[in-house]
Amino acid sequence: MRFMMIVKGTKDSEAGVMPSQELLEAMLRYNEELAKAGVLLAADGLQASANGIRISYPEPGGKPKVTDGPFTEAKEIIAGYTLIEVSSREEAIQWAMRMPDPHGNGEGEIELRQIMEPMDLTQNPETLAMEAAVREQMAKPKKP
Repeated sequence: MRFMMIVKGTKDSEAGVMPSQELLEAMLRYNEELAKAGVLLAADGLQASANGIRISYPEPGGKPKVTDGPFTEAKEIIAGYTLIEVSSREEAIQWAMRMPDPHGNGEGEIELRQIMEPMDLTQNPETLAMEAAVREQMAKPKKP
C-alpha cells in the first residue's frame, strides 16, 4: 500500500520562508528513518505557489486553461510531500504521526492519502498491461 503524506502550506511557506536548520535536520533524520525502514519512496518540498502553474478544464472536451500562481488560501496549497509504501493504513498513520511539525511553528498540517493502485482503477487486462509497461519504462535508468 502506498500513501502520500501531503504537507499543507502556510503563509510562511507561501512567502518563501525557509525552514530553520534545526527543522531541516529533524526532517532529514525522519526521512533517514523512513529510508532505513525501507518504506520511503520520495520526499520533497515544493516551491511557493507564486512559481506554480494551474491547468484547469473549464468545459468538458474544451481547451485547458493555464493560470499562473500565486494561488489563494495557503491551507489549500501543498508545501511538500512524502511518499511511502507500507503494509497497512495503520502503519502509514504511525509513520505520519512521527513526522516533525513540517513548519516548526505549530501551524503544520499533514494530510495522509492512500494512492490508487492500478487494480483499484480497472480489471481490464490490456489497460493493466499498458500501465505495467509505463512503470517499467519509468524504472529504466535515464540517458544523460
